[in-house]
Amino acid sequence: MTIGTDEKFRFNGLTLANLPRKSRGILRGGGSTRPVIWRVEEKGARAVVKDFSRNRPFFRHVIGRFLVWREKRAYQRLKGLRGVPALYKVMDGLALVLEEIPSESLENLEKQRRLPELFFRELEMLVGRIHERGMAHCDLKRAPNTLCGHDGRPYIIDWGASISQKEMKMPPLNLVYRRFVRDDEMAIIKLKLRHRPESVSRADRARYQYRGRGERFIRALRDWARDLLQKTV
Repeated sequence: MTIGTDEKFRFNGLTLANLPRKSRGILRGGGSTRPVIWRVEEKGARAVVKDFSRNRPFFRHVIGRFLVWREKRAYQRLKGLRGVPALYKVMDGLALVLEEIPSESLENLEKQRRLPELFFRELEMLVGRIHERGMAHCDLKRAPNTLCGHDGRPYIIDWGASISQKEMKMPPLNLVYRRFVRDDEMAIIKLKLRHRPESVSRADRARYQYRGRGERFIRALRDWARDLLQKTV
């Protein structure tokens, strides 16, 4: 279902200057430290734009550029992986133009319908492939970051808080990275408990509920790192 990367050339004419005129609307408004999320369409191809250019000058040019650079690297590491939107282009180091996935968010979706077990099997395989590429999403427990595509497949978005194994090699950061990998896995169990609790094994329930002393220490390190990342996303 993912649009071919040739689609990115349709957005060559898109710039920060003409973005408001060419947009199909704002998906999410910005703030002093939050980017504006636009929806755009060019020659039949649709995209979303994560735009830091409307933030305050210091945040825009220091933090915003750094976050765009980090997220761009995440998409480059995951390029071609089905289930991760394609990165079409970066505009002036301040905005990411990303493939729009026709889909619905998993946020409160369990109140409307139950997702099939096949969806979660494919989600587990997708997360496994992401980890094989040395990346952890770090924020999958937020249901809006997982989408159910109109093709029934899972898609994972919003890679602003992600980390790579390469940048977390040294102790104790390697423990934090492993904790984030496990968090990605626990997020799937959390979603399954909402949609198909009968499919969650006793072993997975025990993993999800475990709170030993070592686990609490790693969680504290993880929470510190995640809070730091989320304050700037």
